[in-house]
Amino acid sequence: MSQGTSPGTQPLEALYHEHHPWLQRWLQRRLGCHALAADLAQDTFIRILTRPRPLNNVNTARSYLRTIAERLCIDLWRRQSIEQAWLDVLASRPQEMDISPEDSAIIIETFCELDDMLRRLPEKVATAFILSQIEGLTYRDIALKLNVSERTIKNYMARAMMECVLIEARFHEAVN
Repeated sequence: MSQGTSPGTQPLEALYHEHHPWLQRWLQRRLGCHALAADLAQDTFIRILTRPRPLNNVNTARSYLRTIAERLCIDLWRRQSIEQAWLDVLASRPQEMDISPEDSAIIIETFCELDDMLRRLPEKVATAFILSQIEGLTYRDIALKLNVSERTIKNYMARAMMECVLIEARFHEAVN
């Protein structure tokens, strides 16, 4: 890419042709899988379509592409970790309690959205949510554990529950 160009001034097609082979090789080395590397390289350029920014030179373009690709790799690894945890749970269940592949996919997607939600929340809010919903602690016990007031825990939980409502709303929007 020449000096002073950006996705806005240079067609995305030129950016793609100039950097796609390099990015795919970089991802291939990182992931060890040609198909995943190809998918994430494509996803990287799709992200650029949705969030263009000025790229002043080859190093800037490659740094930006690598940053986006690294984040996509992290998302992929998180999803794989969640999927593996779910498969481990399924493997420990009796066969007569088998879950359909469709239901399993929905559950994994929900877990991924919850994981994303928890990462977006402030640490104490996420911790309060986990202690309440997973550990079954009362708001009073959580307040003692986090060294805050019970009212603060109620506020934390209201914030976390609002995020859950938003996840559910997106799910219903996608289904309809």
